[in-house]
Amino acid sequence: MYTRERVAVRIPGAALLCAGMLLSTAAWSQAHDPGVRHAPSDGGPPLALPGLTADELSYFQDGQTRFVAIEVVSGAVAPAQGNGLGPRFNSNQCASCHTQPYVGGSSPPANPLFSVANAQGALNQMPWFEAPTGPVREARFVQSNGVPDGGVHNLFVVTGRSDAPACNIAQPSFLPAGNPLSGQGGNRNIIFRIPTPTLGAGLIEAIPDSAILANQRADTTAKQQAGVSGHPNAIQGGTTNRSANDGTITRFGWKAQNKSLLMFAGEAYNVEMGISNQLFPQERDETPGCQGGNATPNDTDNFPAPGTAAVSTAVLSDIEAFANFMRMLAPPQPAAANVATQRGSALFSSIGCALCHTPAMRTATIASGSYLSPSVALSNQVVNLFSDLLVHHMGARLADGITQGQAGPDEFRTAPLWGVGQRVFFLHDGRTSNLIEAILAHAGSGSEANQIVENFQSLSEAEQQNLVNFLRSL
Repeated sequence: MYTRERVAVRIPGAALLCAGMLLSTAAWSQAHDPGVRHAPSDGGPPLALPGLTADELSYFQDGQTRFVAIEVVSGAVAPAQGNGLGPRFNSNQCASCHTQPYVGGSSPPANPLFSVANAQGALNQMPWFEAPTGPVREARFVQSNGVPDGGVHNLFVVTGRSDAPACNIAQPSFLPAGNPLSGQGGNRNIIFRIPTPTLGAGLIEAIPDSAILANQRADTTAKQQAGVSGHPNAIQGGTTNRSANDGTITRFGWKAQNKSLLMFAGEAYNVEMGISNQLFPQERDETPGCQGGNATPNDTDNFPAPGTAAVSTAVLSDIEAFANFMRMLAPPQPAAANVATQRGSALFSSIGCALCHTPAMRTATIASGSYLSPSVALSNQVVNLFSDLLVHHMGARLADGITQGQAGPDEFRTAPLWGVGQRVFFLHDGRTSNLIEAILAHAGSGSEANQIVENFQSLSEAEQQNLVNFLRSL
């Protein structure tokens, strides 16, 4: 039986399931989460990778402009810069979901969807799981009509908008309601995802498969002793970590379901904003009158008119521009180390956190603009991501019941921890803003992290505080 000192941290619910035993939430340490770390760059312009060429910087800036553009169904409505929104959508710009601590990051402290739901006369009701001070949440249904679903069911529709007068489709029902802030309780058929940060995403994309597989094979004895396994998503044809398309490692998204930043951008444009594109050319809802007269795909390359000169960046489609922006977006910068965070860093490794949250990997030689021109900014760089990019069993407490590729119902990609100190919401559904609660939630029946969580609980109050301070310094 575990015995622990009484603590201030409270986890929603009466008890915590760990390694098959119920542990009272009144039995944790007095360590506390100091809260979101602030930095001079908070809310400022996105930071480009150092070492970009003038051309790379130009494409980065173009992508940034499009990333913050507000989408409409049709017509020119300032400050909107794009057409094709909906008919079903979750938001009207990339930056609404990715803006903490600045554009490209994660969900902001004030939920932006409250200004989106009824824009231009839309008749949407705010779903119960979107709170003014809660995270932006995407809804997925575990089942539909009695069969497995797993897909995104958009929060809003364009019905009632002044730029979609001919559209009359119904907003989905997400009832019964639960706790708006945590998203817990309520309709058991709905699970949630919050936005993943895109800071430093180009460096993650540039890590070769061989580095991920070598890291998977490293520290085998320690991983076995801790109960840590993990595998890449997905397993195809009996070989480890091969995508269904080209046989290489997928690495973006909560279940590592997306292969590349271009795929990530194209899927999000269609799924989150309803904007069809050259990767996803069909509308998710083809109800007549709901497209505002736009041709599909809504987003394509922008060929100049015959005899007309065009700026090179303008020829790209939006999804290509989004991918360039994310690819050349600088990674989060940690705070300067001090004695406490240095001790916390050592504890992070010694109790086993680093067995999954690998502190660093290295990129390969990456082309930029031409296969003859390696990118100095992306090539042969150390990537301090704190992730192995594998998916792991996280147990019953975090299981969402959804399979993507070969990432099963309780499997999730090891979330990169760089920038975690400046994040507001944690875990795949944003159920907590408390970093200690997030750590403890890693324990549950069937979780690979049970031994590591027990090791964390065994630390002294001062040691736990040092470890949490280290995380908040990232």
